[in-house]
Amino acid sequence: MTDAPLKLLARDAEDLSVMSVHLQDAELKIADLVYLPRERRFAFAVDRFDWERRTLENKNCRRRTAVHFEDVTKVSSRGVPLDDKAAKLNLLALAFEPGEEPSGAVNLLIEGGGIIRVEVDCLEAALKDLGPTWDCGCCPSHPEAEAETEDA
Repeated sequence: MTDAPLKLLARDAEDLSVMSVHLQDAELKIADLVYLPRERRFAFAVDRFDWERRTLENKNCRRRTAVHFEDVTKVSSRGVPLDDKAAKLNLLALAFEPGEEPSGAVNLLIEGGGIIRVEVDCLEAALKDLGPTWDCGCCPSHPEAEAETEDA
């Protein structure tokens, strides 16, 4: 049951927040990012951590997943080594920043403070699992975030 492939669509900030939960701690390679300005599309593939399986079965698994955004007008980044195609990043979350309706920007928040900003005329995103899960060694954790929580 938990091994069924995930397919999600996002057309508003609430939908995007659901997608973000499933992409938390996904491993992203710079080489797997693509912006197609003529098609007005931004797409990427990740190895997402399967949090649902971790919760239900206490198993650490990853799954290859594709994500794309339509109606993209601009893509920019800060603190992301775009020239290093072999670089691996940890995707923490997706956050929607509204503009003049229905436009806005989707910020891909990267561990360490990096951001990939995807500006859209309207929010239209899709996520689709591409294959089965595979076991991975450990569950992602964020020691600095845990330390901040303990200090509070």
